[in-house]
Amino acid sequence: MLEKALSGSKKYWAWIFVLLAVIAVGFYAYLNQFNNGLGVTGMSRDVSWGLYIAQFTFLVGVAASAVMLVLPYYLHDFKKFGKMVILGEFLAIPAVIMCMLFIVVDLGQPMRIVNVILYPSPRSVMFYDMCVLIGYLCINLVVGWTTLGAERKGTPPPAWVKPIIYLSIPWAVSIHTVTAFLYAGLPGRHLWLSAIMAARFLASAFAAGPAILILLCLIVRKVSKFDPDPGLGAIQSLVKIVRYAMIANVFFYILELFTAFYSNVPEYSAPLRYIFVGMDGHTNLVPFMWTAVFLAFAGILLLVFPQTRKNGKILPFALLAIIIANWIDKGMILIVAGFVPNSFERVIEYTPSLNEILVTLGVYSIGMLLITVLYKVAISVREEKA
Repeated sequence: MLEKALSGSKKYWAWIFVLLAVIAVGFYAYLNQFNNGLGVTGMSRDVSWGLYIAQFTFLVGVAASAVMLVLPYYLHDFKKFGKMVILGEFLAIPAVIMCMLFIVVDLGQPMRIVNVILYPSPRSVMFYDMCVLIGYLCINLVVGWTTLGAERKGTPPPAWVKPIIYLSIPWAVSIHTVTAFLYAGLPGRHLWLSAIMAARFLASAFAAGPAILILLCLIVRKVSKFDPDPGLGAIQSLVKIVRYAMIANVFFYILELFTAFYSNVPEYSAPLRYIFVGMDGHTNLVPFMWTAVFLAFAGILLLVFPQTRKNGKILPFALLAIIIANWIDKGMILIVAGFVPNSFERVIEYTPSLNEILVTLGVYSIGMLLITVLYKVAISVREEKA
């Protein structure tokens, strides 16, 4: 079926070449980092995880969000999601691959990742994170490609794939839960030392991930003859999931704020003071934090009222507000504020370097290229069967 990705319009190939160009620039920046070390990044002794790990954290949630289609469709026979399930699975594959790439570029010397394989430790959360990510990637590759191939032949999926589909549901939850444990298990980082970190991660994942999928479905509808949701019922059902997940995410964040400031524990409240009002004149993250707060509440309000939720022109902006708010939180603030202030209660701010940004754009372009190819294959098969 991959040959279907080798044919397309001039706009399709222009988009492919733009992505390849950005990938080339990102790869050049990565070679510079590989040759000169992580010193070309904005990371330091005080802030040892930066933009790369933040993107990894955000994208794990995007990958896990496919379960919000798989679970209703396969377990509850919710037929409305029938045409969208394959798009959710094909979104999860590039998301997991980008997660892995961000880990590789963050390591400096990529051969270090071999140590996790050569010296596996059941006590290492990173070992479990590697296992669940690889497993989830394989599950979605097998399920997505097998079900699409069966659809192309006009036959039902083989019986052996059903248990793998059911396995993907708890596995999707596990990849973001284990990632949350990576942070919540570090006693020296007060911002992450929270029993509800995994719950926060899942809530934000089930808000941002389906929001991205809905936007992709709207784009697919405009650029092709395939309509993932002819009656708009599936999209509106998914919008409701985004709305409630985002409300839960904001509620969990408010719980963190209450615990930190009502208890008045200095170490616990210091990172939150830094991101909301700044500390010692350092306010790099304050504008981003308040932007995220505004977008989160604006997105929720737009999705609460039927007049705006069902408006085709307003809905994309509401979803973008949810996505950007979650990206600012998990793709920037959560990781950086975990290191600021440092163990000596000093504020050492972090700003990603141009080299970091170029590498990040290169990795995202790889993911977008994979999404383009996979969606082109899926859409071509669907159009062929129509």
